[in-house]
Amino acid sequence: MLDSSTILTLVVVVLVVHYVLADRYPRPQNLPPGPRPLPILGNAHQMPLEYAEETFAKWSSQYGDVVFVKVFHRPVLILNSARAVRELMEKRSMKYSGRPPSVLLSELSGWGDVLGVMQMGERLRKQRRWLHSVLFAEGALDKFRAVQRTEVNVLLVSLLRKPDDYAAHLHRLTASLMMESIYGHTVASDEDEYLHYAEAALKGTTEVASPGAAIVDILPFLRHIPSWMPGAGFKREAAEVKVSIEEAHVRPYEMVERAMAAGDDKPSLVRNLIDECAGRGNLAEERRDIMSAGAVSYIAGVDTTKTVLLNFILCAVLFPEAYSKAQEEMGRVVGTARLPDLNDRDTLPYLESFLLEVYRWHCPVPLGVPHAASEDDEFRGWYIPKGCMVIPNLWLLTLDEELYPEPESFRPERFLGLSAEDAERLDPRNIVFGHGRRICPGRRFADVSIWLAVANIVAAFDVRKAQDADGKDITPPLAFVPGSVSHPRPFKCSIAARNVAMELLADLNPCAVYGARPYQLPFFDEVLT
Repeated sequence: MLDSSTILTLVVVVLVVHYVLADRYPRPQNLPPGPRPLPILGNAHQMPLEYAEETFAKWSSQYGDVVFVKVFHRPVLILNSARAVRELMEKRSMKYSGRPPSVLLSELSGWGDVLGVMQMGERLRKQRRWLHSVLFAEGALDKFRAVQRTEVNVLLVSLLRKPDDYAAHLHRLTASLMMESIYGHTVASDEDEYLHYAEAALKGTTEVASPGAAIVDILPFLRHIPSWMPGAGFKREAAEVKVSIEEAHVRPYEMVERAMAAGDDKPSLVRNLIDECAGRGNLAEERRDIMSAGAVSYIAGVDTTKTVLLNFILCAVLFPEAYSKAQEEMGRVVGTARLPDLNDRDTLPYLESFLLEVYRWHCPVPLGVPHAASEDDEFRGWYIPKGCMVIPNLWLLTLDEELYPEPESFRPERFLGLSAEDAERLDPRNIVFGHGRRICPGRRFADVSIWLAVANIVAAFDVRKAQDADGKDITPPLAFVPGSVSHPRPFKCSIAARNVAMELLADLNPCAVYGARPYQLPFFDEVLT
């Protein structure tokens, strides 16, 4: 056996030789501007592991809205303006809809057959059509309204009884909505078997795809090093997570097949796809892709939706005047005899503006999901090499002073009274849900679910700063977790039912849709029947 110093020396030698000889991307003089690279490393030493969006924003003031860097051999293009993002990722979407190859996710972890990491092609277009038909098409969403209403009712009852656990309640809401819409499965307990499979895959993927582990995507040959070798912990972790990911693919799918065989006719994404493919006689060939479409929909939808709702709670606490205006509008338009529903959305413009400002105020996915150039290109006279990773700094786009004056301020009024053209141009949902042919196919389902939860919290609860033992307000810090999805760090707040809503909350019965089946409320001992 070699000692650790010898192994380290060998790795360094291999790195030097491999990337001196295999540097496939020469640096012409007309590449976009960017920080000066070092030999072999490129700009790897300048790429932050946390809050990269802030570093990229600083580079924008020095190099402009298009910044080129090189991480070892990999070219990376950072887009720091809405104009640059539109010109490349939308107007030239044919060239900029690829994905950077990911050894970690595709080969080591088992996500290689999902649309999030899949390259452009018929298989990807097929999966996007599937998701669009169920989670985006206007008529298709109607079949989920009863489920959304019921799950929001459960949220309200949970907030009433255990308001301090608001973050857990919001997570349960988003997880349950995704399980219902994807698999037609009602999550009736925190110990739900199928929720466990999905949550294990979500947690494992988040942990294994940490910035340190992602080095294998920059240096792909590292996938060949033995898993016992020092520094190869990412391989051992990925192998463990792969088991969870496979279970998240297979087990919920098999549950849907059993339910269908037993005569269950609840609508869901997976059920629709099984019926469609069985009708064409090609279910056996499409079975794995249906599993993949279901699994990735859950992983992609839960954390991002929860993050928006957590941001909403934080904004309600920090900006009480705006929250009070939303409550005043709710009382004036909807009244106090019922809770708001989706039919009320168009009649609540200030609430709509409040939610748009939540989307804008802190982008839930700061750097989106990277794209890749599928061929050499020229942009503004610069050379963009084939395979170049393209990162849109969505966080900076939502803080663009030209689009959103005083971007650090929380001002829902900025979205009121706009022309149809300006409303479309300034809508932050056109930023945070992605761009071009990779835009989130479930964005309409997510937005409807978020609005319904937000509207009902506004109607039913006062959300304020918590108080310490001396009766002084506790102001939550503006602190967000770094990573691909950035949500607020845990904070204390006061969530109390409004007097006008107490009777409505007392009458809620989340079991109405579930029939006679008991519903175990999260974090409580009692069973709601």
